[in-house]
Amino acid sequence: MTESPFHRLSAPPSPADPELLARNLERWSAAVEQELEGDAREAATHLLDGRNGQLLRACFGNSPFLSECLLKHPDFALTCFTAGYDTAIRTALETARRELAATAKIETAARLLRVARRQVALGIALADLSGAWAVPAITATLSDFADWAIGSALDALIREAAGRNVLTIDPKQALPSKGSGLFAIGMGKLGAHELNYSSDIDLIVLYDPETVPIARPERLQREMVRLTQGLVDLLHKRTADGYVFRTDLRLRPDPASTPVALSVDAAEVYYESMGQNWERAAMIKARIVAGDVAAGTAFLERLRPFIWRRSLDFATIQDIHSIKRQINARRGGGAIRSPHGLPGHDVKLGRGGIREVEFFAQTQQLIFGGRDASLRQRSTVRAIDSLVAAGRVEPQAARDLATAYEFLRTVEHRLQMVEDRQTQTLPESADAFASFATFMGYASADAFLADLFTYLQRVESHYAGLFEEAPPLGGPSSLVFTGGEHDPDTLQTLADLVFAEPEA
Repeated sequence: MTESPFHRLSAPPSPADPELLARNLERWSAAVEQELEGDAREAATHLLDGRNGQLLRACFGNSPFLSECLLKHPDFALTCFTAGYDTAIRTALETARRELAATAKIETAARLLRVARRQVALGIALADLSGAWAVPAITATLSDFADWAIGSALDALIREAAGRNVLTIDPKQALPSKGSGLFAIGMGKLGAHELNYSSDIDLIVLYDPETVPIARPERLQREMVRLTQGLVDLLHKRTADGYVFRTDLRLRPDPASTPVALSVDAAEVYYESMGQNWERAAMIKARIVAGDVAAGTAFLERLRPFIWRRSLDFATIQDIHSIKRQINARRGGGAIRSPHGLPGHDVKLGRGGIREVEFFAQTQQLIFGGRDASLRQRSTVRAIDSLVAAGRVEPQAARDLATAYEFLRTVEHRLQMVEDRQTQTLPESADAFASFATFMGYASADAFLADLFTYLQRVESHYAGLFEEAPPLGGPSSLVFTGGEHDPDTLQTLADLVFAEPEA
């Protein structure tokens, strides 16, 4: 088992913005006075003392988003400090579950899900900034909440459909999606149980026509599409209470020409006849996250031969590498030469970033996983561990990659924690970068830059050794049409062949 030596914070980070801190401390006092009573009010007032006070100041002086969560939910914050982060989160979700089961109104469900999301985000952030939880616990809890939210939203919509007599299900049953034939597959970081703070969730929604208890079978596809669109709205739409998750359905088969909900038969035919290597790579992380788990598990089982081919397909490397070169073309993937060039760097898609660690593992899983079932791991770090055990990766390389991965995921989380934005790009200005270094727990920007440069270089070195010894595909035969973006060498080849608009 590889270790993750990136140490957690020994103390909460210092507040980087004194003015923001002062304003939020005043607002905290007012919120405690208004929202709490008696012993709870007195206890919340004393939270500003000692280490708890350091943690509150870390939020109030670095993150407008966390500040708003604290000010809206001082009672939840108090529970975090008195009962523990795990207990506070679990209690909040149990309360939300009861209230969701008691309502037939989608508007009420939307509000309850958004309140729960703010509370969970706050609880996880406090556990993170206090040093109580490491990255694996953080990403697992974020993923567990996503599973809960998607499942709760789907149950609410199925109850509503049953109430309209569209589905022949008892709307009062505890888990109406069980046995419904409808399920959601989590892809990417959600599927891998490695979700980040402010991430899109990638879903594929499928249904089994033989199982869905539809009142009018001729309306089956229309109703499944309607229900899926409702799921996206319930999770994605911004209201006065915020949002739950930005939701993306574009990883489904042929998204430009297929409905948002597909039958399992149509999906299976697509993968068997037209599925591409990048889709095989994506399916490594696929996991049933909500709905009819039995139907979903049966579908993924039938898809296993597509994902895990027994014959070694080294052409797969070329396809997967083409996707990475597309990312480099879009994001400016030049080599990392100096720590001072890192402001503005994308820690996910840039050189030495998170995506290179993920691709290092995924590509080797695709090549060797057909014959070695031990390599079929969704988690990035567990996949690297399995490659070491199989003799495919050197232990030192695995340690370097696991350590860098945890460090870079921490950077990603802090970036997103500030304003609840889906960003992986470091600040460019000197002042903003120094503030971010403070939020990372560093005494200076230079100290943070030095560590970041070291981790990025290690990843870049190991990734380059795996992929970049092959010659570039710059000749006349460079026509790569896999993946979701244009390959730079393909565009050049088409231009050389006098195609006026090669991107068309």
